[in-house]
Amino acid sequence: MAEAQDGTDSGRAMERILAWAEPGEGELLAARAQALQDDDAPSDRDGDQLDREERAALRRVDGLRTELEDVTEVEYRQLRLENVVLVGVYSGSAEDAENSLRELAALAETAGARVLDGVLQRRPNPDPATYVGRGKAEELAAMVKELGADTVVADSELSPSQRRALEDRVKVKVIDRTAVILDIFSQHAKSREGKAQVELAQLEYLLPRLRGWGESMSRQAGGQVGGQGAGMGSRGPGETKIELDRRRIHSRMARLRKQIKGFAPARQAKRANRDRHEVPGVAIAGYTNAGKSSLLNRITGAGVLVENALFATLDATVRRAQTPDGREFTIADTVGFVRDLPHQLVEAFRSTLEEVAESDVIVHVVDASHPDPASQIATVRDVLGETGARSIPEIVVFNKADLVSDDERLVLRGLQPDAVFASARTGEGVDELLERIAELLPRPEVAVSLLVPFDRGDIIAMLHDRFEVLREDYEADGTRVEAKVTEAAAGQLAEFVVG
Repeated sequence: MAEAQDGTDSGRAMERILAWAEPGEGELLAARAQALQDDDAPSDRDGDQLDREERAALRRVDGLRTELEDVTEVEYRQLRLENVVLVGVYSGSAEDAENSLRELAALAETAGARVLDGVLQRRPNPDPATYVGRGKAEELAAMVKELGADTVVADSELSPSQRRALEDRVKVKVIDRTAVILDIFSQHAKSREGKAQVELAQLEYLLPRLRGWGESMSRQAGGQVGGQGAGMGSRGPGETKIELDRRRIHSRMARLRKQIKGFAPARQAKRANRDRHEVPGVAIAGYTNAGKSSLLNRITGAGVLVENALFATLDATVRRAQTPDGREFTIADTVGFVRDLPHQLVEAFRSTLEEVAESDVIVHVVDASHPDPASQIATVRDVLGETGARSIPEIVVFNKADLVSDDERLVLRGLQPDAVFASARTGEGVDELLERIAELLPRPEVAVSLLVPFDRGDIIAMLHDRFEVLREDYEADGTRVEAKVTEAAAGQLAEFVVG
């Protein structure tokens, strides 16, 4: 009886659904209702449950893919490059200005941008308001709009007011050469010290360029205020958001300086260890992307990162090498320099540049294939002067010599007559460079005659590695050695000295 009643109720429900259906839909609804009744068989499960895997599975919805057919466009979407337009102001030669703008283009590409175009304006001094003149600013704005650029990069350091005014004219973000270099440094810093140095330089650059709008620029009320509902509860210290940002930056800079200073003892301990063992030091310096790391790898097999990019090396790498006559020395790869290197970076990386200032010989690497090597040499020597390394003996090496012709070599030889032509790729000139290093490294001057027992082979090995052995004979009591050592080493070897 109960089953008959259930069947009657189901039939009435289906009749009501069909009565509400539109003409032509009755048959479809009847089929669906019949299917539901057929599936309504007795079951010991509580509803239509799914297995755990099916419930946790993702359901794919068709028709939502926006992936492009062109593979290059797909890659472009995955790595969205920033489109930039370069602008520069010059008063000297047009050739120097063009070389500087090409270098800025290389910097921008290294930072991860795509250069669309570049313009130069000749004028005695940059416009104090918008960097370029009013007409050039309008022309630049039209170019940005036509090319669809995201950013304008100026080929010199802009004042905060110049950047704001130029942004108002071109309607896109405006940055300067210093910001690009800082961005590259932040991408390439790997060690804790390198990251701290870069962050300090970035904060020093950012501090005078903080901006605020509206209420963030106005001070909180202090003292008596009336008429606007600001009174009790609104009298604060007068610190707005922009002032709070400045205070936080100053606090962070103080912590970073303390942190960088904390790295100094470890570095000084390593240097003191080398000094104690009297191992002379050589530092490789030069313009960025001149091939310093490649030359270090060729000399020592250090395996340092080599990349055709500006500022690929930020952290000093020290390796051990030998002169042709067997004397050991350390050779350090340092950060590269660039024209108009921000003074914030010079200050921040002063600890890294200590490797240059404390060295016995500087190997100054120059890109022989660069269109203006003379300016590169002048730039590097200016920075070396700032680090106090001007008086250290210098060997100029024209690297990438395999890329220049014989006539170009003559021009470079006139620029630096005593330079060494080398190629880190082919190995040309490396032996000559090592011989020049051996000539300039300090030589031991104290002559000693030693009788070293046979069980002290470590002393013999140390004499061969670090000093100049003139003669070596074997006697019944040990090995007689005639050598030249330093004064400090002579005192340490006093127990082996014979008449």
